[in-house]
Amino acid sequence: MSDKRNPFDVLNQLATLRRYARSLVRNADDAEDLVHDALVRAYEKKSTFRTGGNLRNWLLSIVHNTHIDRLRRQRSTDNRHNAAADLAETAHHPDPDQSIRLKQLREAFFALPEEQRDALHLVAIEGLSYQEAANALSIPVGTLMSRISRARQRLREFEESGRKPLDANHLRIIEGGRDDTR
Repeated sequence: MSDKRNPFDVLNQLATLRRYARSLVRNADDAEDLVHDALVRAYEKKSTFRTGGNLRNWLLSIVHNTHIDRLRRQRSTDNRHNAAADLAETAHHPDPDQSIRLKQLREAFFALPEEQRDALHLVAIEGLSYQEAANALSIPVGTLMSRISRARQRLREFEESGRKPLDANHLRIIEGGRDDTR
């Protein structure tokens, strides 16, 4: 089925490949994509084609294998999406008050002096040991520990007071729901 002068004459096989691809995917556009992907694979693997072999059978095999790979990839993607959808359904939707409180806490963290914020970030968020964090900041371990202690104390004060430690414009949760004027 291949030309003796050009044993890798793929153009003469296009009609056969398209027909087979259409029978596999039952959609003309998807069939064209399948043939395209298969031909890319064929050209990448051209060195594996034995001269004198049956080019049509080799190409049809590549179309078939490409189709199977696409089905597996799609099935895997569908499974991941279904799992993500299941997780999203069971995910906890935060209370608006908690969102406001988290925003206030984030603002309190960023209101810390830079040296305290940097020290606390490296240890509490990045998970570095005290020694690693001290090395990263080029300071003694004792200085690092002192900065972390002061930062944590300021954040504790914020938590206990329900306000920002550095008084600026901020949101504050106000208990409500009852009208005492009646």
